Amino acid sequence: MAAIRDPDRPIRVMFVIARLNIGGPAVHLVLLAEQLPRSEFDTTLVCGHIGPGEGDMAYLAEQRGVQPIYIAQLGRELSPLRDLLTLIKLWRLMRTLRPHVVHTHTAKAGFVGRVAAWLARVPVRVHTFHGHVFHGYFSPRKTQVFLWLERLTARLSNRLITISPALKDELVTTYRIAPAHKVEVVPLGMELAPLAATPRHQGRFRTQFAIPTDVPLIGIVGRVVAIKNHDLFLRMARRVRDARPEACFVIIGDGDLRPTVEATVRELNLNDAVIFAGWQQDLAAAYSDMDVLVISSDNEGTPAALIEALAAGVPVASTDVGGVRDILHGGEYGRIVPPRDPDALAAAVLAALSEPPTDQDAIRTATVEEYGMRRLLDELGNLYRTLLAAKRGRRGQ
Repeated sequence: MAAIRDPDRPIRVMFVIARLNIGGPAVHLVLLAEQLPRSEFDTTLVCGHIGPGEGDMAYLAEQRGVQPIYIAQLGRELSPLRDLLTLIKLWRLMRTLRPHVVHTHTAKAGFVGRVAAWLARVPVRVHTFHGHVFHGYFSPRKTQVFLWLERLTARLSNRLITISPALKDELVTTYRIAPAHKVEVVPLGMELAPLAATPRHQGRFRTQFAIPTDVPLIGIVGRVVAIKNHDLFLRMARRVRDARPEACFVIIGDGDLRPTVEATVRELNLNDAVIFAGWQQDLAAAYSDMDVLVISSDNEGTPAALIEALAAGVPVASTDVGGVRDILHGGEYGRIVPPRDPDALAAAVLAALSEPPTDQDAIRTATVEEYGMRRLLDELGNLYRTLLAAKRGRRGQ
């Protein structure tokens, strides 16, 4: 029988994500698990293990007192046998813990998690799309399989969440995952106050990597994987370097394609201009010393690095993908260029260097208000309560 909530007891919420690799979704989930009010919510975080070469954010969960439940098979790679075993383990866990709400994140966890929750008769099933894998990831045939699976599991969901209006429009109109009334926009929530409080150009990051204080520093933050298009970043860098020979570029992050990206650095004769900084826990120091943050991706949901950079007061230039236009308020908060256009991206970076926004402090303040944790906690708490109340109401009829 489904778990029926006692109104005098906390709402039990189970978050399910494939893995806590470095990126916005992992931060989002750890902070939610930690900060939803204990007087009203009892949270559990379930995840798999990260893959080779991925940065691990388990340290953040440990720092925040969040103890994940690990299911080894709930990882990144698809495998029918492993996925079936994951489904069985999740179902057993849900039958034991009897959550009132299962809230899944990322594609694989979203599929097995929602099916397990439906089989376990969890009253409320919610899934968040932080982006999607319907463009730029797989072959057309494999993409069609993912579309079919998402349409199926959408029918098992009480509500779908997207993190930007543009992403909602794609899911509803372009890919027809679910009708508009079933999809709600809830922007990311992040702890941005420390970034907003960090002074510009502190110098700690530049000192760490021996970057002179008087050279332009252009950065990219994220996994070194195909969808982030570091090749475009480097071809932009070559053009910027031709115009500003003193410019320096930093790649923060790591991933499967790092050897390929390193080869492109050599091919473009950028060896003395590009620094591979790897994963950095102290991103406030890195953003403080950047003159421009670049997003060069072919596909995005809501890039956390873009929000972090705005909160830190960094001018930004980004390809026009996913929810970028929403974050940048149509170009008011930063420069937007077409995807895969190194000339346009280079021009945007050079413009940001020569004419940084005069209202950057106001942009910092507005970004913290729009994407802060307080707003996210209020919105999700209200959503969980509303969906549970509707479920009880239908049973009472």
